[in-house]
Amino acid sequence: MRYAIHFTPPAHDPLALAAAQWLGRNAFSGEAVEPPAIRGIGLHDIAYHTAVPRRYGFQATLKAPFRLPADVSEAMLLRHLMRFAGAHDPFELPHLEVVRLGNFFGLAPAVPCETMRFLAASVVQEFDAFRAPLSEAELERCDPDSLSATQFANLHRWGHPYVMEEFRFHMALTGPLSTTEMPLFEKTLREYFAPYLRHPIEIANLALFVEEETGAPFQVHSLHPMGRVAARRIA
Repeated sequence: MRYAIHFTPPAHDPLALAAAQWLGRNAFSGEAVEPPAIRGIGLHDIAYHTAVPRRYGFQATLKAPFRLPADVSEAMLLRHLMRFAGAHDPFELPHLEVVRLGNFFGLAPAVPCETMRFLAASVVQEFDAFRAPLSEAELERCDPDSLSATQFANLHRWGHPYVMEEFRFHMALTGPLSTTEMPLFEKTLREYFAPYLRHPIEIANLALFVEEETGAPFQVHSLHPMGRVAARRIA
């Protein structure tokens, strides 16, 4: 079993529901969702090109998937995550936009957010004690030969290349695309998500995701509200 600490909007948030429909799976319920009917792209094409993010669910990675050490229990992880989340105040992330990230598309803040960068770094550091060392096979799957020196150091120190100064908040919407496919998907994603990206995003919880067995889809295990109870916004 593997765990991951992410940000994801609440289950009934309009953006979460729209993303679940686009990806074809609800990460809270684990149930399949029929992709939207979009002119110019068939349902099978959408399903094929969203297979990678569909498995991981709609989320922004803070602590990449990890296994627990033999002397650490899930209950210990949950207690620590609850305390950690409660010690950090909620905040607003600048509104998101569809961006190209290498050979795939995702949602990312229109402007950098140092509060988010600090939170992500804190999560990586705080929960490293809950991470069993990567196996040789897991290290190889990260393709270390393709990493920069900093990314390589991050992989061996923190278990993931894209942390600390290499971190960029993003919520993946596609898997790898060819250069000929990118223009159509970019146009489609901008039109589809435009109604849900008009306002800042409230970062008010940390989500624990679980992969029950190797290769299984990740699913939301629990949401952990940030900040003191009295300070939490009541929707």
